[in-house]
Amino acid sequence: MAVFKHFYELPVYKTCRNFRKEVSLLARTFPKEERFSLTAQLLDAARSITANIAEGFGRFHYQENIQFCRQSRGSLSETMEHLITGYDEGYLDKLILEKFNKSYKQCLKEINGYIKYLKTAKAKPIINNE
Repeated sequence: MAVFKHFYELPVYKTCRNFRKEVSLLARTFPKEERFSLTAQLLDAARSITANIAEGFGRFHYQENIQFCRQSRGSLSETMEHLITGYDEGYLDKLILEKFNKSYKQCLKEINGYIKYLKTAKAKPIINNE
């Protein structure tokens, strides 16, 4: 895996950022009466996905980064649940939900891959070249 200096260079961050942006656009179409309930919860959960990737990247230890990635994964699932609720309430149709489900699965795959990479990196012994 390449060495990244900033969280926003991570492929997983980029994929999840695109998902968050699409969710944000969709949330604007929800009814006004949902503004302080479902819409707010949906936006908070989606924003938490990328925020946790960024915060974990800024941590010093692999284990802390892994924990923030796990929180990101939880926020991703929460976001998908809010989208399903939006579908159940009639705010989006089946094709849109399926599109988001596909993106959700890609984000999940990449977060899991990043966690796996971090676990592997954590387990590697540090070689001292003195």
